[in-house]
Amino acid sequence: MGLKGTMVGVLLFCAWFFEGFAEDVKVTVGGVTSIAETDDNFICATIDWWPADKCDYNQCPWGLAGIFNLDLQNIILVNAIKAFDNLRIRMGGSLQDQILYQIGYAIHDCPQIKKVEGGLFGFSEGCLTMQKWDEVNKLINQTGALFTFGLNALIGKNKPEPPPKGDNITWTGDWDSQNARDLIEYTLSKGYKIDSYELGNELCGSGVSARLDAKQYAKDLVKLRQTVKDVYQKARPMPKIMGPAGFYDKEWFDAFLEAAGPHAVDGLTHHTYNLGPGVDPTLINKVQDPYFLSQIAQTYKDISDSIRLFGPWASAWIGEAGGAYNSGGKDVSHTFADGFWYLDQLGMSATFNHKVFCRQSLIGGNYGLLDTTSFIPNPDYYGALLWHRLMGKRVLATSQNDSPYLRVYSHCAKQKPGISMLIINMSNSTWFQIQVQNDMNLHPTASESNGGQEREEYHLTPQNGDIQSDKLLLNGNLLSLTEASDIPEMKPRLVDPSSAIVVAPDSFVFATLRDFKAPTCM
Repeated sequence: MGLKGTMVGVLLFCAWFFEGFAEDVKVTVGGVTSIAETDDNFICATIDWWPADKCDYNQCPWGLAGIFNLDLQNIILVNAIKAFDNLRIRMGGSLQDQILYQIGYAIHDCPQIKKVEGGLFGFSEGCLTMQKWDEVNKLINQTGALFTFGLNALIGKNKPEPPPKGDNITWTGDWDSQNARDLIEYTLSKGYKIDSYELGNELCGSGVSARLDAKQYAKDLVKLRQTVKDVYQKARPMPKIMGPAGFYDKEWFDAFLEAAGPHAVDGLTHHTYNLGPGVDPTLINKVQDPYFLSQIAQTYKDISDSIRLFGPWASAWIGEAGGAYNSGGKDVSHTFADGFWYLDQLGMSATFNHKVFCRQSLIGGNYGLLDTTSFIPNPDYYGALLWHRLMGKRVLATSQNDSPYLRVYSHCAKQKPGISMLIINMSNSTWFQIQVQNDMNLHPTASESNGGQEREEYHLTPQNGDIQSDKLLLNGNLLSLTEASDIPEMKPRLVDPSSAIVVAPDSFVFATLRDFKAPTCM
């Protein structure tokens, strides 16, 4: 039968054996109307500016994964992006407000970024050459990615006085847009496709290393929008304008939206690192604690409320989310266990009408979807890819009252007909046996009828049952790159639609129910 057949056989036997011991759960899905809607390309990943000597907790996990050092022609990198067809990539991060662009007359020197005392985040200004910019855009064009680029928002501003004369981090004055304009003009002249420009990084609210007043930031962003309009004129498509790319602060965000005015910003981007510092020894417990993970839901709701009240023309984006800050947790963020946080956040943010979720990072730090040195995909990469391929943009109300350690999210299927579900079992001991029913029984589901199209199931489990493994099994088979460094084919297990979905402890399941009659998905 071979190893592959043996593994599938073991998986089927385990599912059959434990079915008698599994906890029965009834999941109700509302298919008459949707409750939210994402962008068609909800999944996004970031590429950051950090140099190799970016270190936290006596470790330097970025290696050569920052923009200046990254091998943009690496075949695994190229294939990993291509596998999504249209992966969103956001290029930016903490150092972007110290990056100059070597184009036009406004910039005379092109310094290399380096560690320096007193610099933002401990680094000096750096410079993006047009040769590197061409290489970045070659990757974008080659892979079909949708590209968001973060611009320096501090050029031309007055730096606050350092202590003891000054103790605040608020920069003042108007943004000098000339260097950004020169880059935008060059980019358009080369025919490069930019999906969106984002102004600044983590300058909102109380800021991180620097901050801007909400009304001043609004003025600067309006200037960026006008700059893009002036450069593009009748050229289409015109890049969208995003901001403020920082941590949500209700008073600041509301003031910004009100001051910027109608249609100034297209995407209201905010960042989340809700797991705390990467060095936290309880990180492994947090990622499997449903009560802790649910705390961020209030932020997602508040962002949606700010948009509804002050900027209904804008959409909510999570512009950067790495789970644990300061490059992630070295024993958690690149492992199977991180999927409890990551996949749950994808599902949760989508229910609050977020259009895009940008994972920090595509590569680099401890939280990369790809390994920093080998470029081999980590477990969360495959979870993101399955979401992208299976979960459509319409979000459906989904409920179950059996266990807080069981999370279930439902969307219209990416490829009609039917619905696709994400099931997360955070319990390390309980098997669940799930029956899916349509709300109000308006239409019988396949499980309530005889026959029907087979259900498509993708069971994701860690190698050897170790949730801190960076090796992932799909339906019992190890996922690994092909000899040509391509992403492996991911085939579903086909199941009788009248049977229950059996979910193992410490596992994720994607399931597509083709016979589920959801009027909003038709």
